[in-house]
Parts: sequence; structure tokens; C-alpha cells
Amino acid sequence: MSALHIKKGSSKHSAYNLRPNFSDVEEAHTIAVLVDNEAGALARVIGLFSGRGYNIESLTVAEVDHSGKLSRITIVTKGTPQVIEQIKAQLGRIVLVHEVHDLTVEGPFVERELALFRVSSTGDKRVEALRLADIFRAHVVDSTLESFVFQLTGTPDKIDAFADLMRPLGLSEVARTGVAAMSRGA
Repeated sequence: MSALHIKKGSSKHSAYNLRPNFSDVEEAHTIAVLVDNEAGALARVIGLFSGRGYNIESLTVAEVDHSGKLSRITIVTKGTPQVIEQIKAQLGRIVLVHEVHDLTVEGPFVERELALFRVSSTGDKRVEALRLADIFRAHVVDSTLESFVFQLTGTPDKIDAFADLMRPLGLSEVARTGVAAMSRGA
């Protein structure tokens, strides 16, 4: 018997198959849900997530059609492909839901978030905070002798990067709106 022959019942695992099983990899997905704008709609959608132990990383809700009484819920969540498919299917079965779109898989999309940052500092740190705010195109929306409040709009990564740079300069408070997203194109 040759050395390459595998005995029946021996392990089928190979040192050459080191790639992870991609069905087990968690990815962030941005899901847009169009719902009736009525009491309890948000509670039903969020209840689906909490009841099954799914985490919501970002959540925004706003009325988008006043005459049609429709609201858009934008949710950023993480999960394996199977979990994301399950979330979308379960969302689609909720009576108040009209449409469910996984923007992450449907094609290119635009996402933005608004954040406010209070930075308390004096001297050189204050000057550096203003310089960095200018680079990030953040706007000063409030100023005192001891602090600034900056407004910044951009991707969540841009918001995170700005916060990381402001921490050593006296970042004392952050307020974020959550992600608003829309498909690109027609």
C-alpha cells in the first residue's frame, strides 16, 4: 500500500484546507426596512432582534412618506450569511413591513452618520483640536473658553477615526445619530 493511500475511517481534514468556512464568518450588513408609520411598528421590528439574540450596531428611524404614512428603519447588524438571511425573511413576515432591502448585497450604497463631539481643552491641545477638525471638515457648532462642540458627517469609519484622534485632546462626550443609508444610482 502506498503512503498516499488513506485508510477508511481516517481523518479527512487536510493541512491544505486552512481557509475558514465562509458560512461561519460574521459580516456587518445594512438593512433598510420600509414600514407603516404607526404605533408599535418599531417595537415589532426591534423585538425580532432582541427575541432571537441578534445585536443591532446602529438604528435610525424616520418618516419618509407623510401622505403614505411610511417610515424607513435602517439597521446595521452583524451575522453569518445564514443569520442575515433569517433576519431578512423574518422581517418580511411582519405585517407592518412593506419592503426589506439588504443594501450590503444589493449593490453599491451610500451611508452617512452625523456625530457631535465635545472636546474640552486649552492651549496647544485646543489649537490641535481645531486643526484636526479642519482636516476632517468638522464644523464648530458651539464654543466656550474651555470647550468646543464639533459636528461631523461621514461614514462610521470617519466618525470613529475622528473620535480616536480627539480622545487625547480632551474628548469628553460623543452623540451619534446612527447610519442613514441608500442604494446608489437610479
